[in-house]
Formats: sequence, C-alpha cells, structure tokens
Amino acid sequence: MHDLNFPKFQFRFKNSENKRFIFDEIRKKYVLLTPEEWVRQHVVQFLINVKQYPKSYINVEKVVKINNMNKRYDVVVFTPTGGIFLLVECKEPLVKITQTVFDQIARYNSSLNAQYLMVTNGINHYYCKLDYTNQKYRFLADLP
Repeated sequence: MHDLNFPKFQFRFKNSENKRFIFDEIRKKYVLLTPEEWVRQHVVQFLINVKQYPKSYINVEKVVKINNMNKRYDVVVFTPTGGIFLLVECKEPLVKITQTVFDQIARYNSSLNAQYLMVTNGINHYYCKLDYTNQKYRFLADLP
C-alpha cells in the first residue's frame, strides 16, 4: 500500500483466501484492504487520534438516499445532538481530486447537511466549512 500523508498509525491485518483484510475500529470487523479502504482507515485513525473526535460519533460506509438512489458515504462524524459535523469522501491515492469528486460529496451533502466537508486521496486533503445562509463554502487549512 502507498505511504499516505497522515501520521503513522497501528493497524491490525489478517490474510484469508489470498486476500488481505484490515480491522475497522468503527465497524468492529475486518474489511477487504483496497487502496480506498487504506485511505478510509487512515482517515478514521486521524479523526480519533489526532482530532480527538469521539469514536462513538463516527460512522463508516452507510447508505444515504440521493435522488431515490442508494449511495454510500465514506465517513461521517456526528455532533452530540445527532446532526452531521463532518462528511468525508475518500478516494484511493492514484485518483486525482477533481471537480467531479467535489460534485460527488456535494450531492451526498445535499441530504446530509454537514457543517464541514473533507475530501482526500490520502495524499491531498481538502477541508471546507459550509455557510448555508449565504450558500457558500470556505476552504480551510485544517479541521477544527
């Protein structure tokens, strides 16, 4: 797997039927280790260990309805009151972060209404704060 632009974290792995799996602390199970999953697991550890967001507020790979279609978001961090603080879109390291990726997270957020967005391929990270009143977003250097 690629070296990513995150601190070094400790992960648990297992091999089964010639495939490698990584343990997901949030889903509490081993999941197939793909390049995108590698990024997603680093994001989860970053949110827990660096940003100190409570593990119980984090949700991974859940279905969201967009225009009557089932889509899956990568990571969401909830507020203590149940609103959505942060929506994260993960791409594998070789995928460039383009307008198409921002359009995807914007579609997901149209029904989730997160306060912040994060888009990452593990190498490049982009953070936005949403201003719903003025229908604008502001890029940030880091997450609060």
